Amino acid sequence: MHNVKLFILLNSEAKIRLLEAFFCLGWGRILKALPFAMVSPLLGNQSEETSSQITEKNIHVLKHISESIEIMSRYTPWDSQCLVKAIAGQKMLRRRHMESTLYLGTAKDANDELIAHSWLRSGSYYVTGKAGMRKFTVVATFAMRTNSGKSVGDYHG
Repeated sequence: MHNVKLFILLNSEAKIRLLEAFFCLGWGRILKALPFAMVSPLLGNQSEETSSQITEKNIHVLKHISESIEIMSRYTPWDSQCLVKAIAGQKMLRRRHMESTLYLGTAKDANDELIAHSWLRSGSYYVTGKAGMRKFTVVATFAMRTNSGKSVGDYHG
C-alpha cells in the first residue's frame, strides 16, 4: 500500500514512464521466451556498436529510463532479469529516437559453470546491467540506430 501512495504522489511524466517501463519489460519477457534466432534481428545490427558520445540533455533522459526499468522490474509478475531489462531499455530509447548498444556476455561462475549477462549502453551511459558487466566477456553486440543511421543528437521530447 505504501508503494501505491508513492506512485500517486509522482508527477504524471514519472507515472507514464513507469507504466511504459512495465509494458516494455513485458515485451522483453515475451521476446526472451522466443528462440534467439527469431529475436536477434529485432535487437539491431549484430556485431556493431553505437557511438559513445553523449550530451548532458540525454543523460537526464537516460537516468530516468534506467531508474524506471530498475524500479518496475521489481514489480513484474514475470522474471525481469538482465536481458529483459536490456530489451525494455532498448525499446524505450528507440521510442525517443536514441541509439543504444545491447551487449551479451559470458563468464564462468565459482563452480566453473557458464553464466550469461546482458547490458545496455547509450552514449557512454549504461542504462541497464552495469553491475558485474566487467566480469563478462562480450560475445555479441547489437547496435540499435536511429532511422537515419546517424548520431541521435539531443532528445527533444
